[in-house]
Amino acid sequence: MKSALIVIDMLNEYDHEDAGVLVDAVREALPAMRRLVERAHDEGTPVVYVNDNYGDWSAGRPELVERAVGGSARDLVEPIAPAEGTWFIAKARHSIFYETQLEYLLREQEVDRLVLVGQVTEQCILYSALDAHVRHFSVAVPRDAVAGIHADMADCALRMMERNMGADIVDADDCRL
Repeated sequence: MKSALIVIDMLNEYDHEDAGVLVDAVREALPAMRRLVERAHDEGTPVVYVNDNYGDWSAGRPELVERAVGGSARDLVEPIAPAEGTWFIAKARHSIFYETQLEYLLREQEVDRLVLVGQVTEQCILYSALDAHVRHFSVAVPRDAVAGIHADMADCALRMMERNMGADIVDADDCRL
């Protein structure tokens, strides 16, 4: 199986109601995310960043990186920001697939397995895993490379992905790319 690493919603200004809790969770998950991104690059695994555009349809990677770096948690954005030339797709809703060209890109690259990292476990990660499942992609979610707002709901989301979608819930260092 050919995998792709999907980095979800890591360009964030952290200026919303749940930002304090999320910042703590991201701080904990960020080292594992970075290791996976580095490993993917080393192993030749495609890396795709899919990020909310926050309603700004003119914003692409450069604008979203600039805003996120200018936000309240620059130290969480800079280490995971997509490098120039990295595949990047803007999204408007929770799922990485909803009204985006991601599926086309993945099919063109003959990818059939997705490794999902990023935020928020109980929202965008969960909905993206479900949409991947119904599109017949295999899914892996490294539990230590995703960040949630509500720990209990994030744990439930991981269990749902494993049980209902057949997702591999693993530690990042044990995740096959």
